[in-house]
Amino acid sequence: MPQIPPLPYTSSSSSSSTATATTNPFPLSSPPLKMSLHHLLFPILILAFSAASSLAATAKDQTLNTHQAEFFNPKLPPRILSSSNKFEGSSDIVDLRYHMGPVLSSSPINIYLIWYGSWSVSQKLLIKDFINSISPSATPSPSVSDWWKTVSLYTDQTGANVSRTVVIAKEHSDTGYSRGSHLTRLSVQQVIATAVEAAPFPVDHRNGIYLILTSQDVTVEDFCRAVCGFHYFTFPSMVGHTLPYAWIGNSGKQCPEVCAYPFAVPGYMGGGGPGSLAPPNGDVGLDGMISVIAHELAELSTNPLVNAWYAGEDPTAPTEIGDLCEGLYGTGGGGGYIGQVMRDQKRKTYNMYGNKGRKFMVQWIWSPVLKACAGPNALD
Repeated sequence: MPQIPPLPYTSSSSSSSTATATTNPFPLSSPPLKMSLHHLLFPILILAFSAASSLAATAKDQTLNTHQAEFFNPKLPPRILSSSNKFEGSSDIVDLRYHMGPVLSSSPINIYLIWYGSWSVSQKLLIKDFINSISPSATPSPSVSDWWKTVSLYTDQTGANVSRTVVIAKEHSDTGYSRGSHLTRLSVQQVIATAVEAAPFPVDHRNGIYLILTSQDVTVEDFCRAVCGFHYFTFPSMVGHTLPYAWIGNSGKQCPEVCAYPFAVPGYMGGGGPGSLAPPNGDVGLDGMISVIAHELAELSTNPLVNAWYAGEDPTAPTEIGDLCEGLYGTGGGGGYIGQVMRDQKRKTYNMYGNKGRKFMVQWIWSPVLKACAGPNALD
């Protein structure tokens, strides 16, 4: 892996969509890639190619297994820290390129899951059910497994695709808050180091993803202010090895209007507030968190060492396959609309099915074949 020189990283304030540079307090490190709340350039370019015709699609035109679901396309105010809109449609202007690095093509992709903080059994079960829904299964369409098919379209220089099979290899619960109740970007890596040193986790260079999930009482550097999650790779000086990892936090008590969209929107906008759309599993924070987990897993699998698939020239601030479609969940999205999604008889909103009868709401991702945002619940 080529060494990336240390650079300042950027962040944005809630009062402006313009990023302002701040000095990196960790000069030996480069910034983790993040699920940004302020990607503006590419969505603006995509706008010119928005597929207006998809707005005319109706439920009677589709052939999906809807389980008596109602299709609707709600219009919601944008995220509190973002003035960007993600638009459906194809575009040759989006310069998503392959930079010759590896993707996670070895099968299966092993997820080493770290539960940091206080987690209930039911919370863990919901998230694990989502992760276990990624691999091929008999789940009715549109499914989480169908969604991952788009991720698996990405290849490395040998033509090997991202693996279709994702498994939870091992779990570790850090209930003692080993690095405190506030984490920095580097102490997130120290959490991984603790798990590896304590030997619940092996060092898995070839197949592994190290996934750190923090409970709703844990604050993390830049969480809610600029990011909802991020991914990068560990530094040998911190962990002893270079390992791809991702962090995502539960925003339920800290900033649901920022990181649990569209189940919460700012209270002063459009008569919204937490529960603007009913979450499919009844938990605003967790249901919002699952879409961020999906976002980061998709990007980590296609750009694990920050030298594979991304747009832009700066690998420390790339636009990745989830960033291009942030806020888009179905056909006809854009201009404040999230796209055609489903609502069941209990008024819960979702766009795909998982294992064990679960329902989830997961953002779309960029397809290298269609050159457009894509999802399994597309109506056209």
